[in-house]
Amino acid sequence: MSDGTTELKNKPELPQPEEDESGKMSFLEHLDELRKRLVHIAIYLFAGFVICLFFSKPIYDFISRPLTEVLPNEKLVFTKLTTPFTLYMKVAFLGGIFLTIPLTLYEVWKFIAPGLYKKEKRYVIPFLFFSVILFILGAVFCYTMVLKRAYAFLIMLGSSFDALIEVKEYLDLTNMMILGFGIIFEMPVLAAFLSMFGLINAKFLIKKFKYAILCIVILAAVISPTPDALNLVVWTIPMIALYIVSIGVAAIFDRSRKKKEAV
Repeated sequence: MSDGTTELKNKPELPQPEEDESGKMSFLEHLDELRKRLVHIAIYLFAGFVICLFFSKPIYDFISRPLTEVLPNEKLVFTKLTTPFTLYMKVAFLGGIFLTIPLTLYEVWKFIAPGLYKKEKRYVIPFLFFSVILFILGAVFCYTMVLKRAYAFLIMLGSSFDALIEVKEYLDLTNMMILGFGIIFEMPVLAAFLSMFGLINAKFLIKKFKYAILCIVILAAVISPTPDALNLVVWTIPMIALYIVSIGVAAIFDRSRKKKEAV
């Protein structure tokens, strides 16, 4: 009996599975966590909206500059009495999005984090940093490289007519483009997450490269406000560059995952 006890004591312990490091949540717990994060994001956006409401006029002047600089009369028009009020509300909301984007992305990370291992959770700082930087870079690229060229081209086409551009139409289009570019520039971060979960890898992205280019060109043609080739190139090149960067990001995570599997 004592020999059997000694043999059991000397038996090496098996390593504990790493799954204990990651949180396990039921479907209802995931829904509750999602609700909590969405509530937090809504609170952040409302606070940012209230703050930006006090600066809505200078924010509007800044957003309208790509068009007003190429307009002959340098002013937009409105046709409804309530348009200026709703205009400044939209401007304040757009400003609130940019003001609170770090907090919003942090809530996104907090929703994803329970499904990650402890080693993977250390990516929170790089995730926040690159997500915020890429979102702002996308918006800046749109504002400086796309908007003025696109609107100048459209005004040139209508040079035989008097331009009376409705401010609501302009703001809706501009907001969509700025936010759209901000989201598109998040492509490398999305690739990092999908690679982290093993859903994609660099080999897959390289294999689908020609199809990705086709989809990018079609997307650029659909969302571009002008049909000219120059503007299409301006939309297409950054998206292709981001796809290539995404391949590099996926390759880094592939190498990291293979090292873990080899240990």
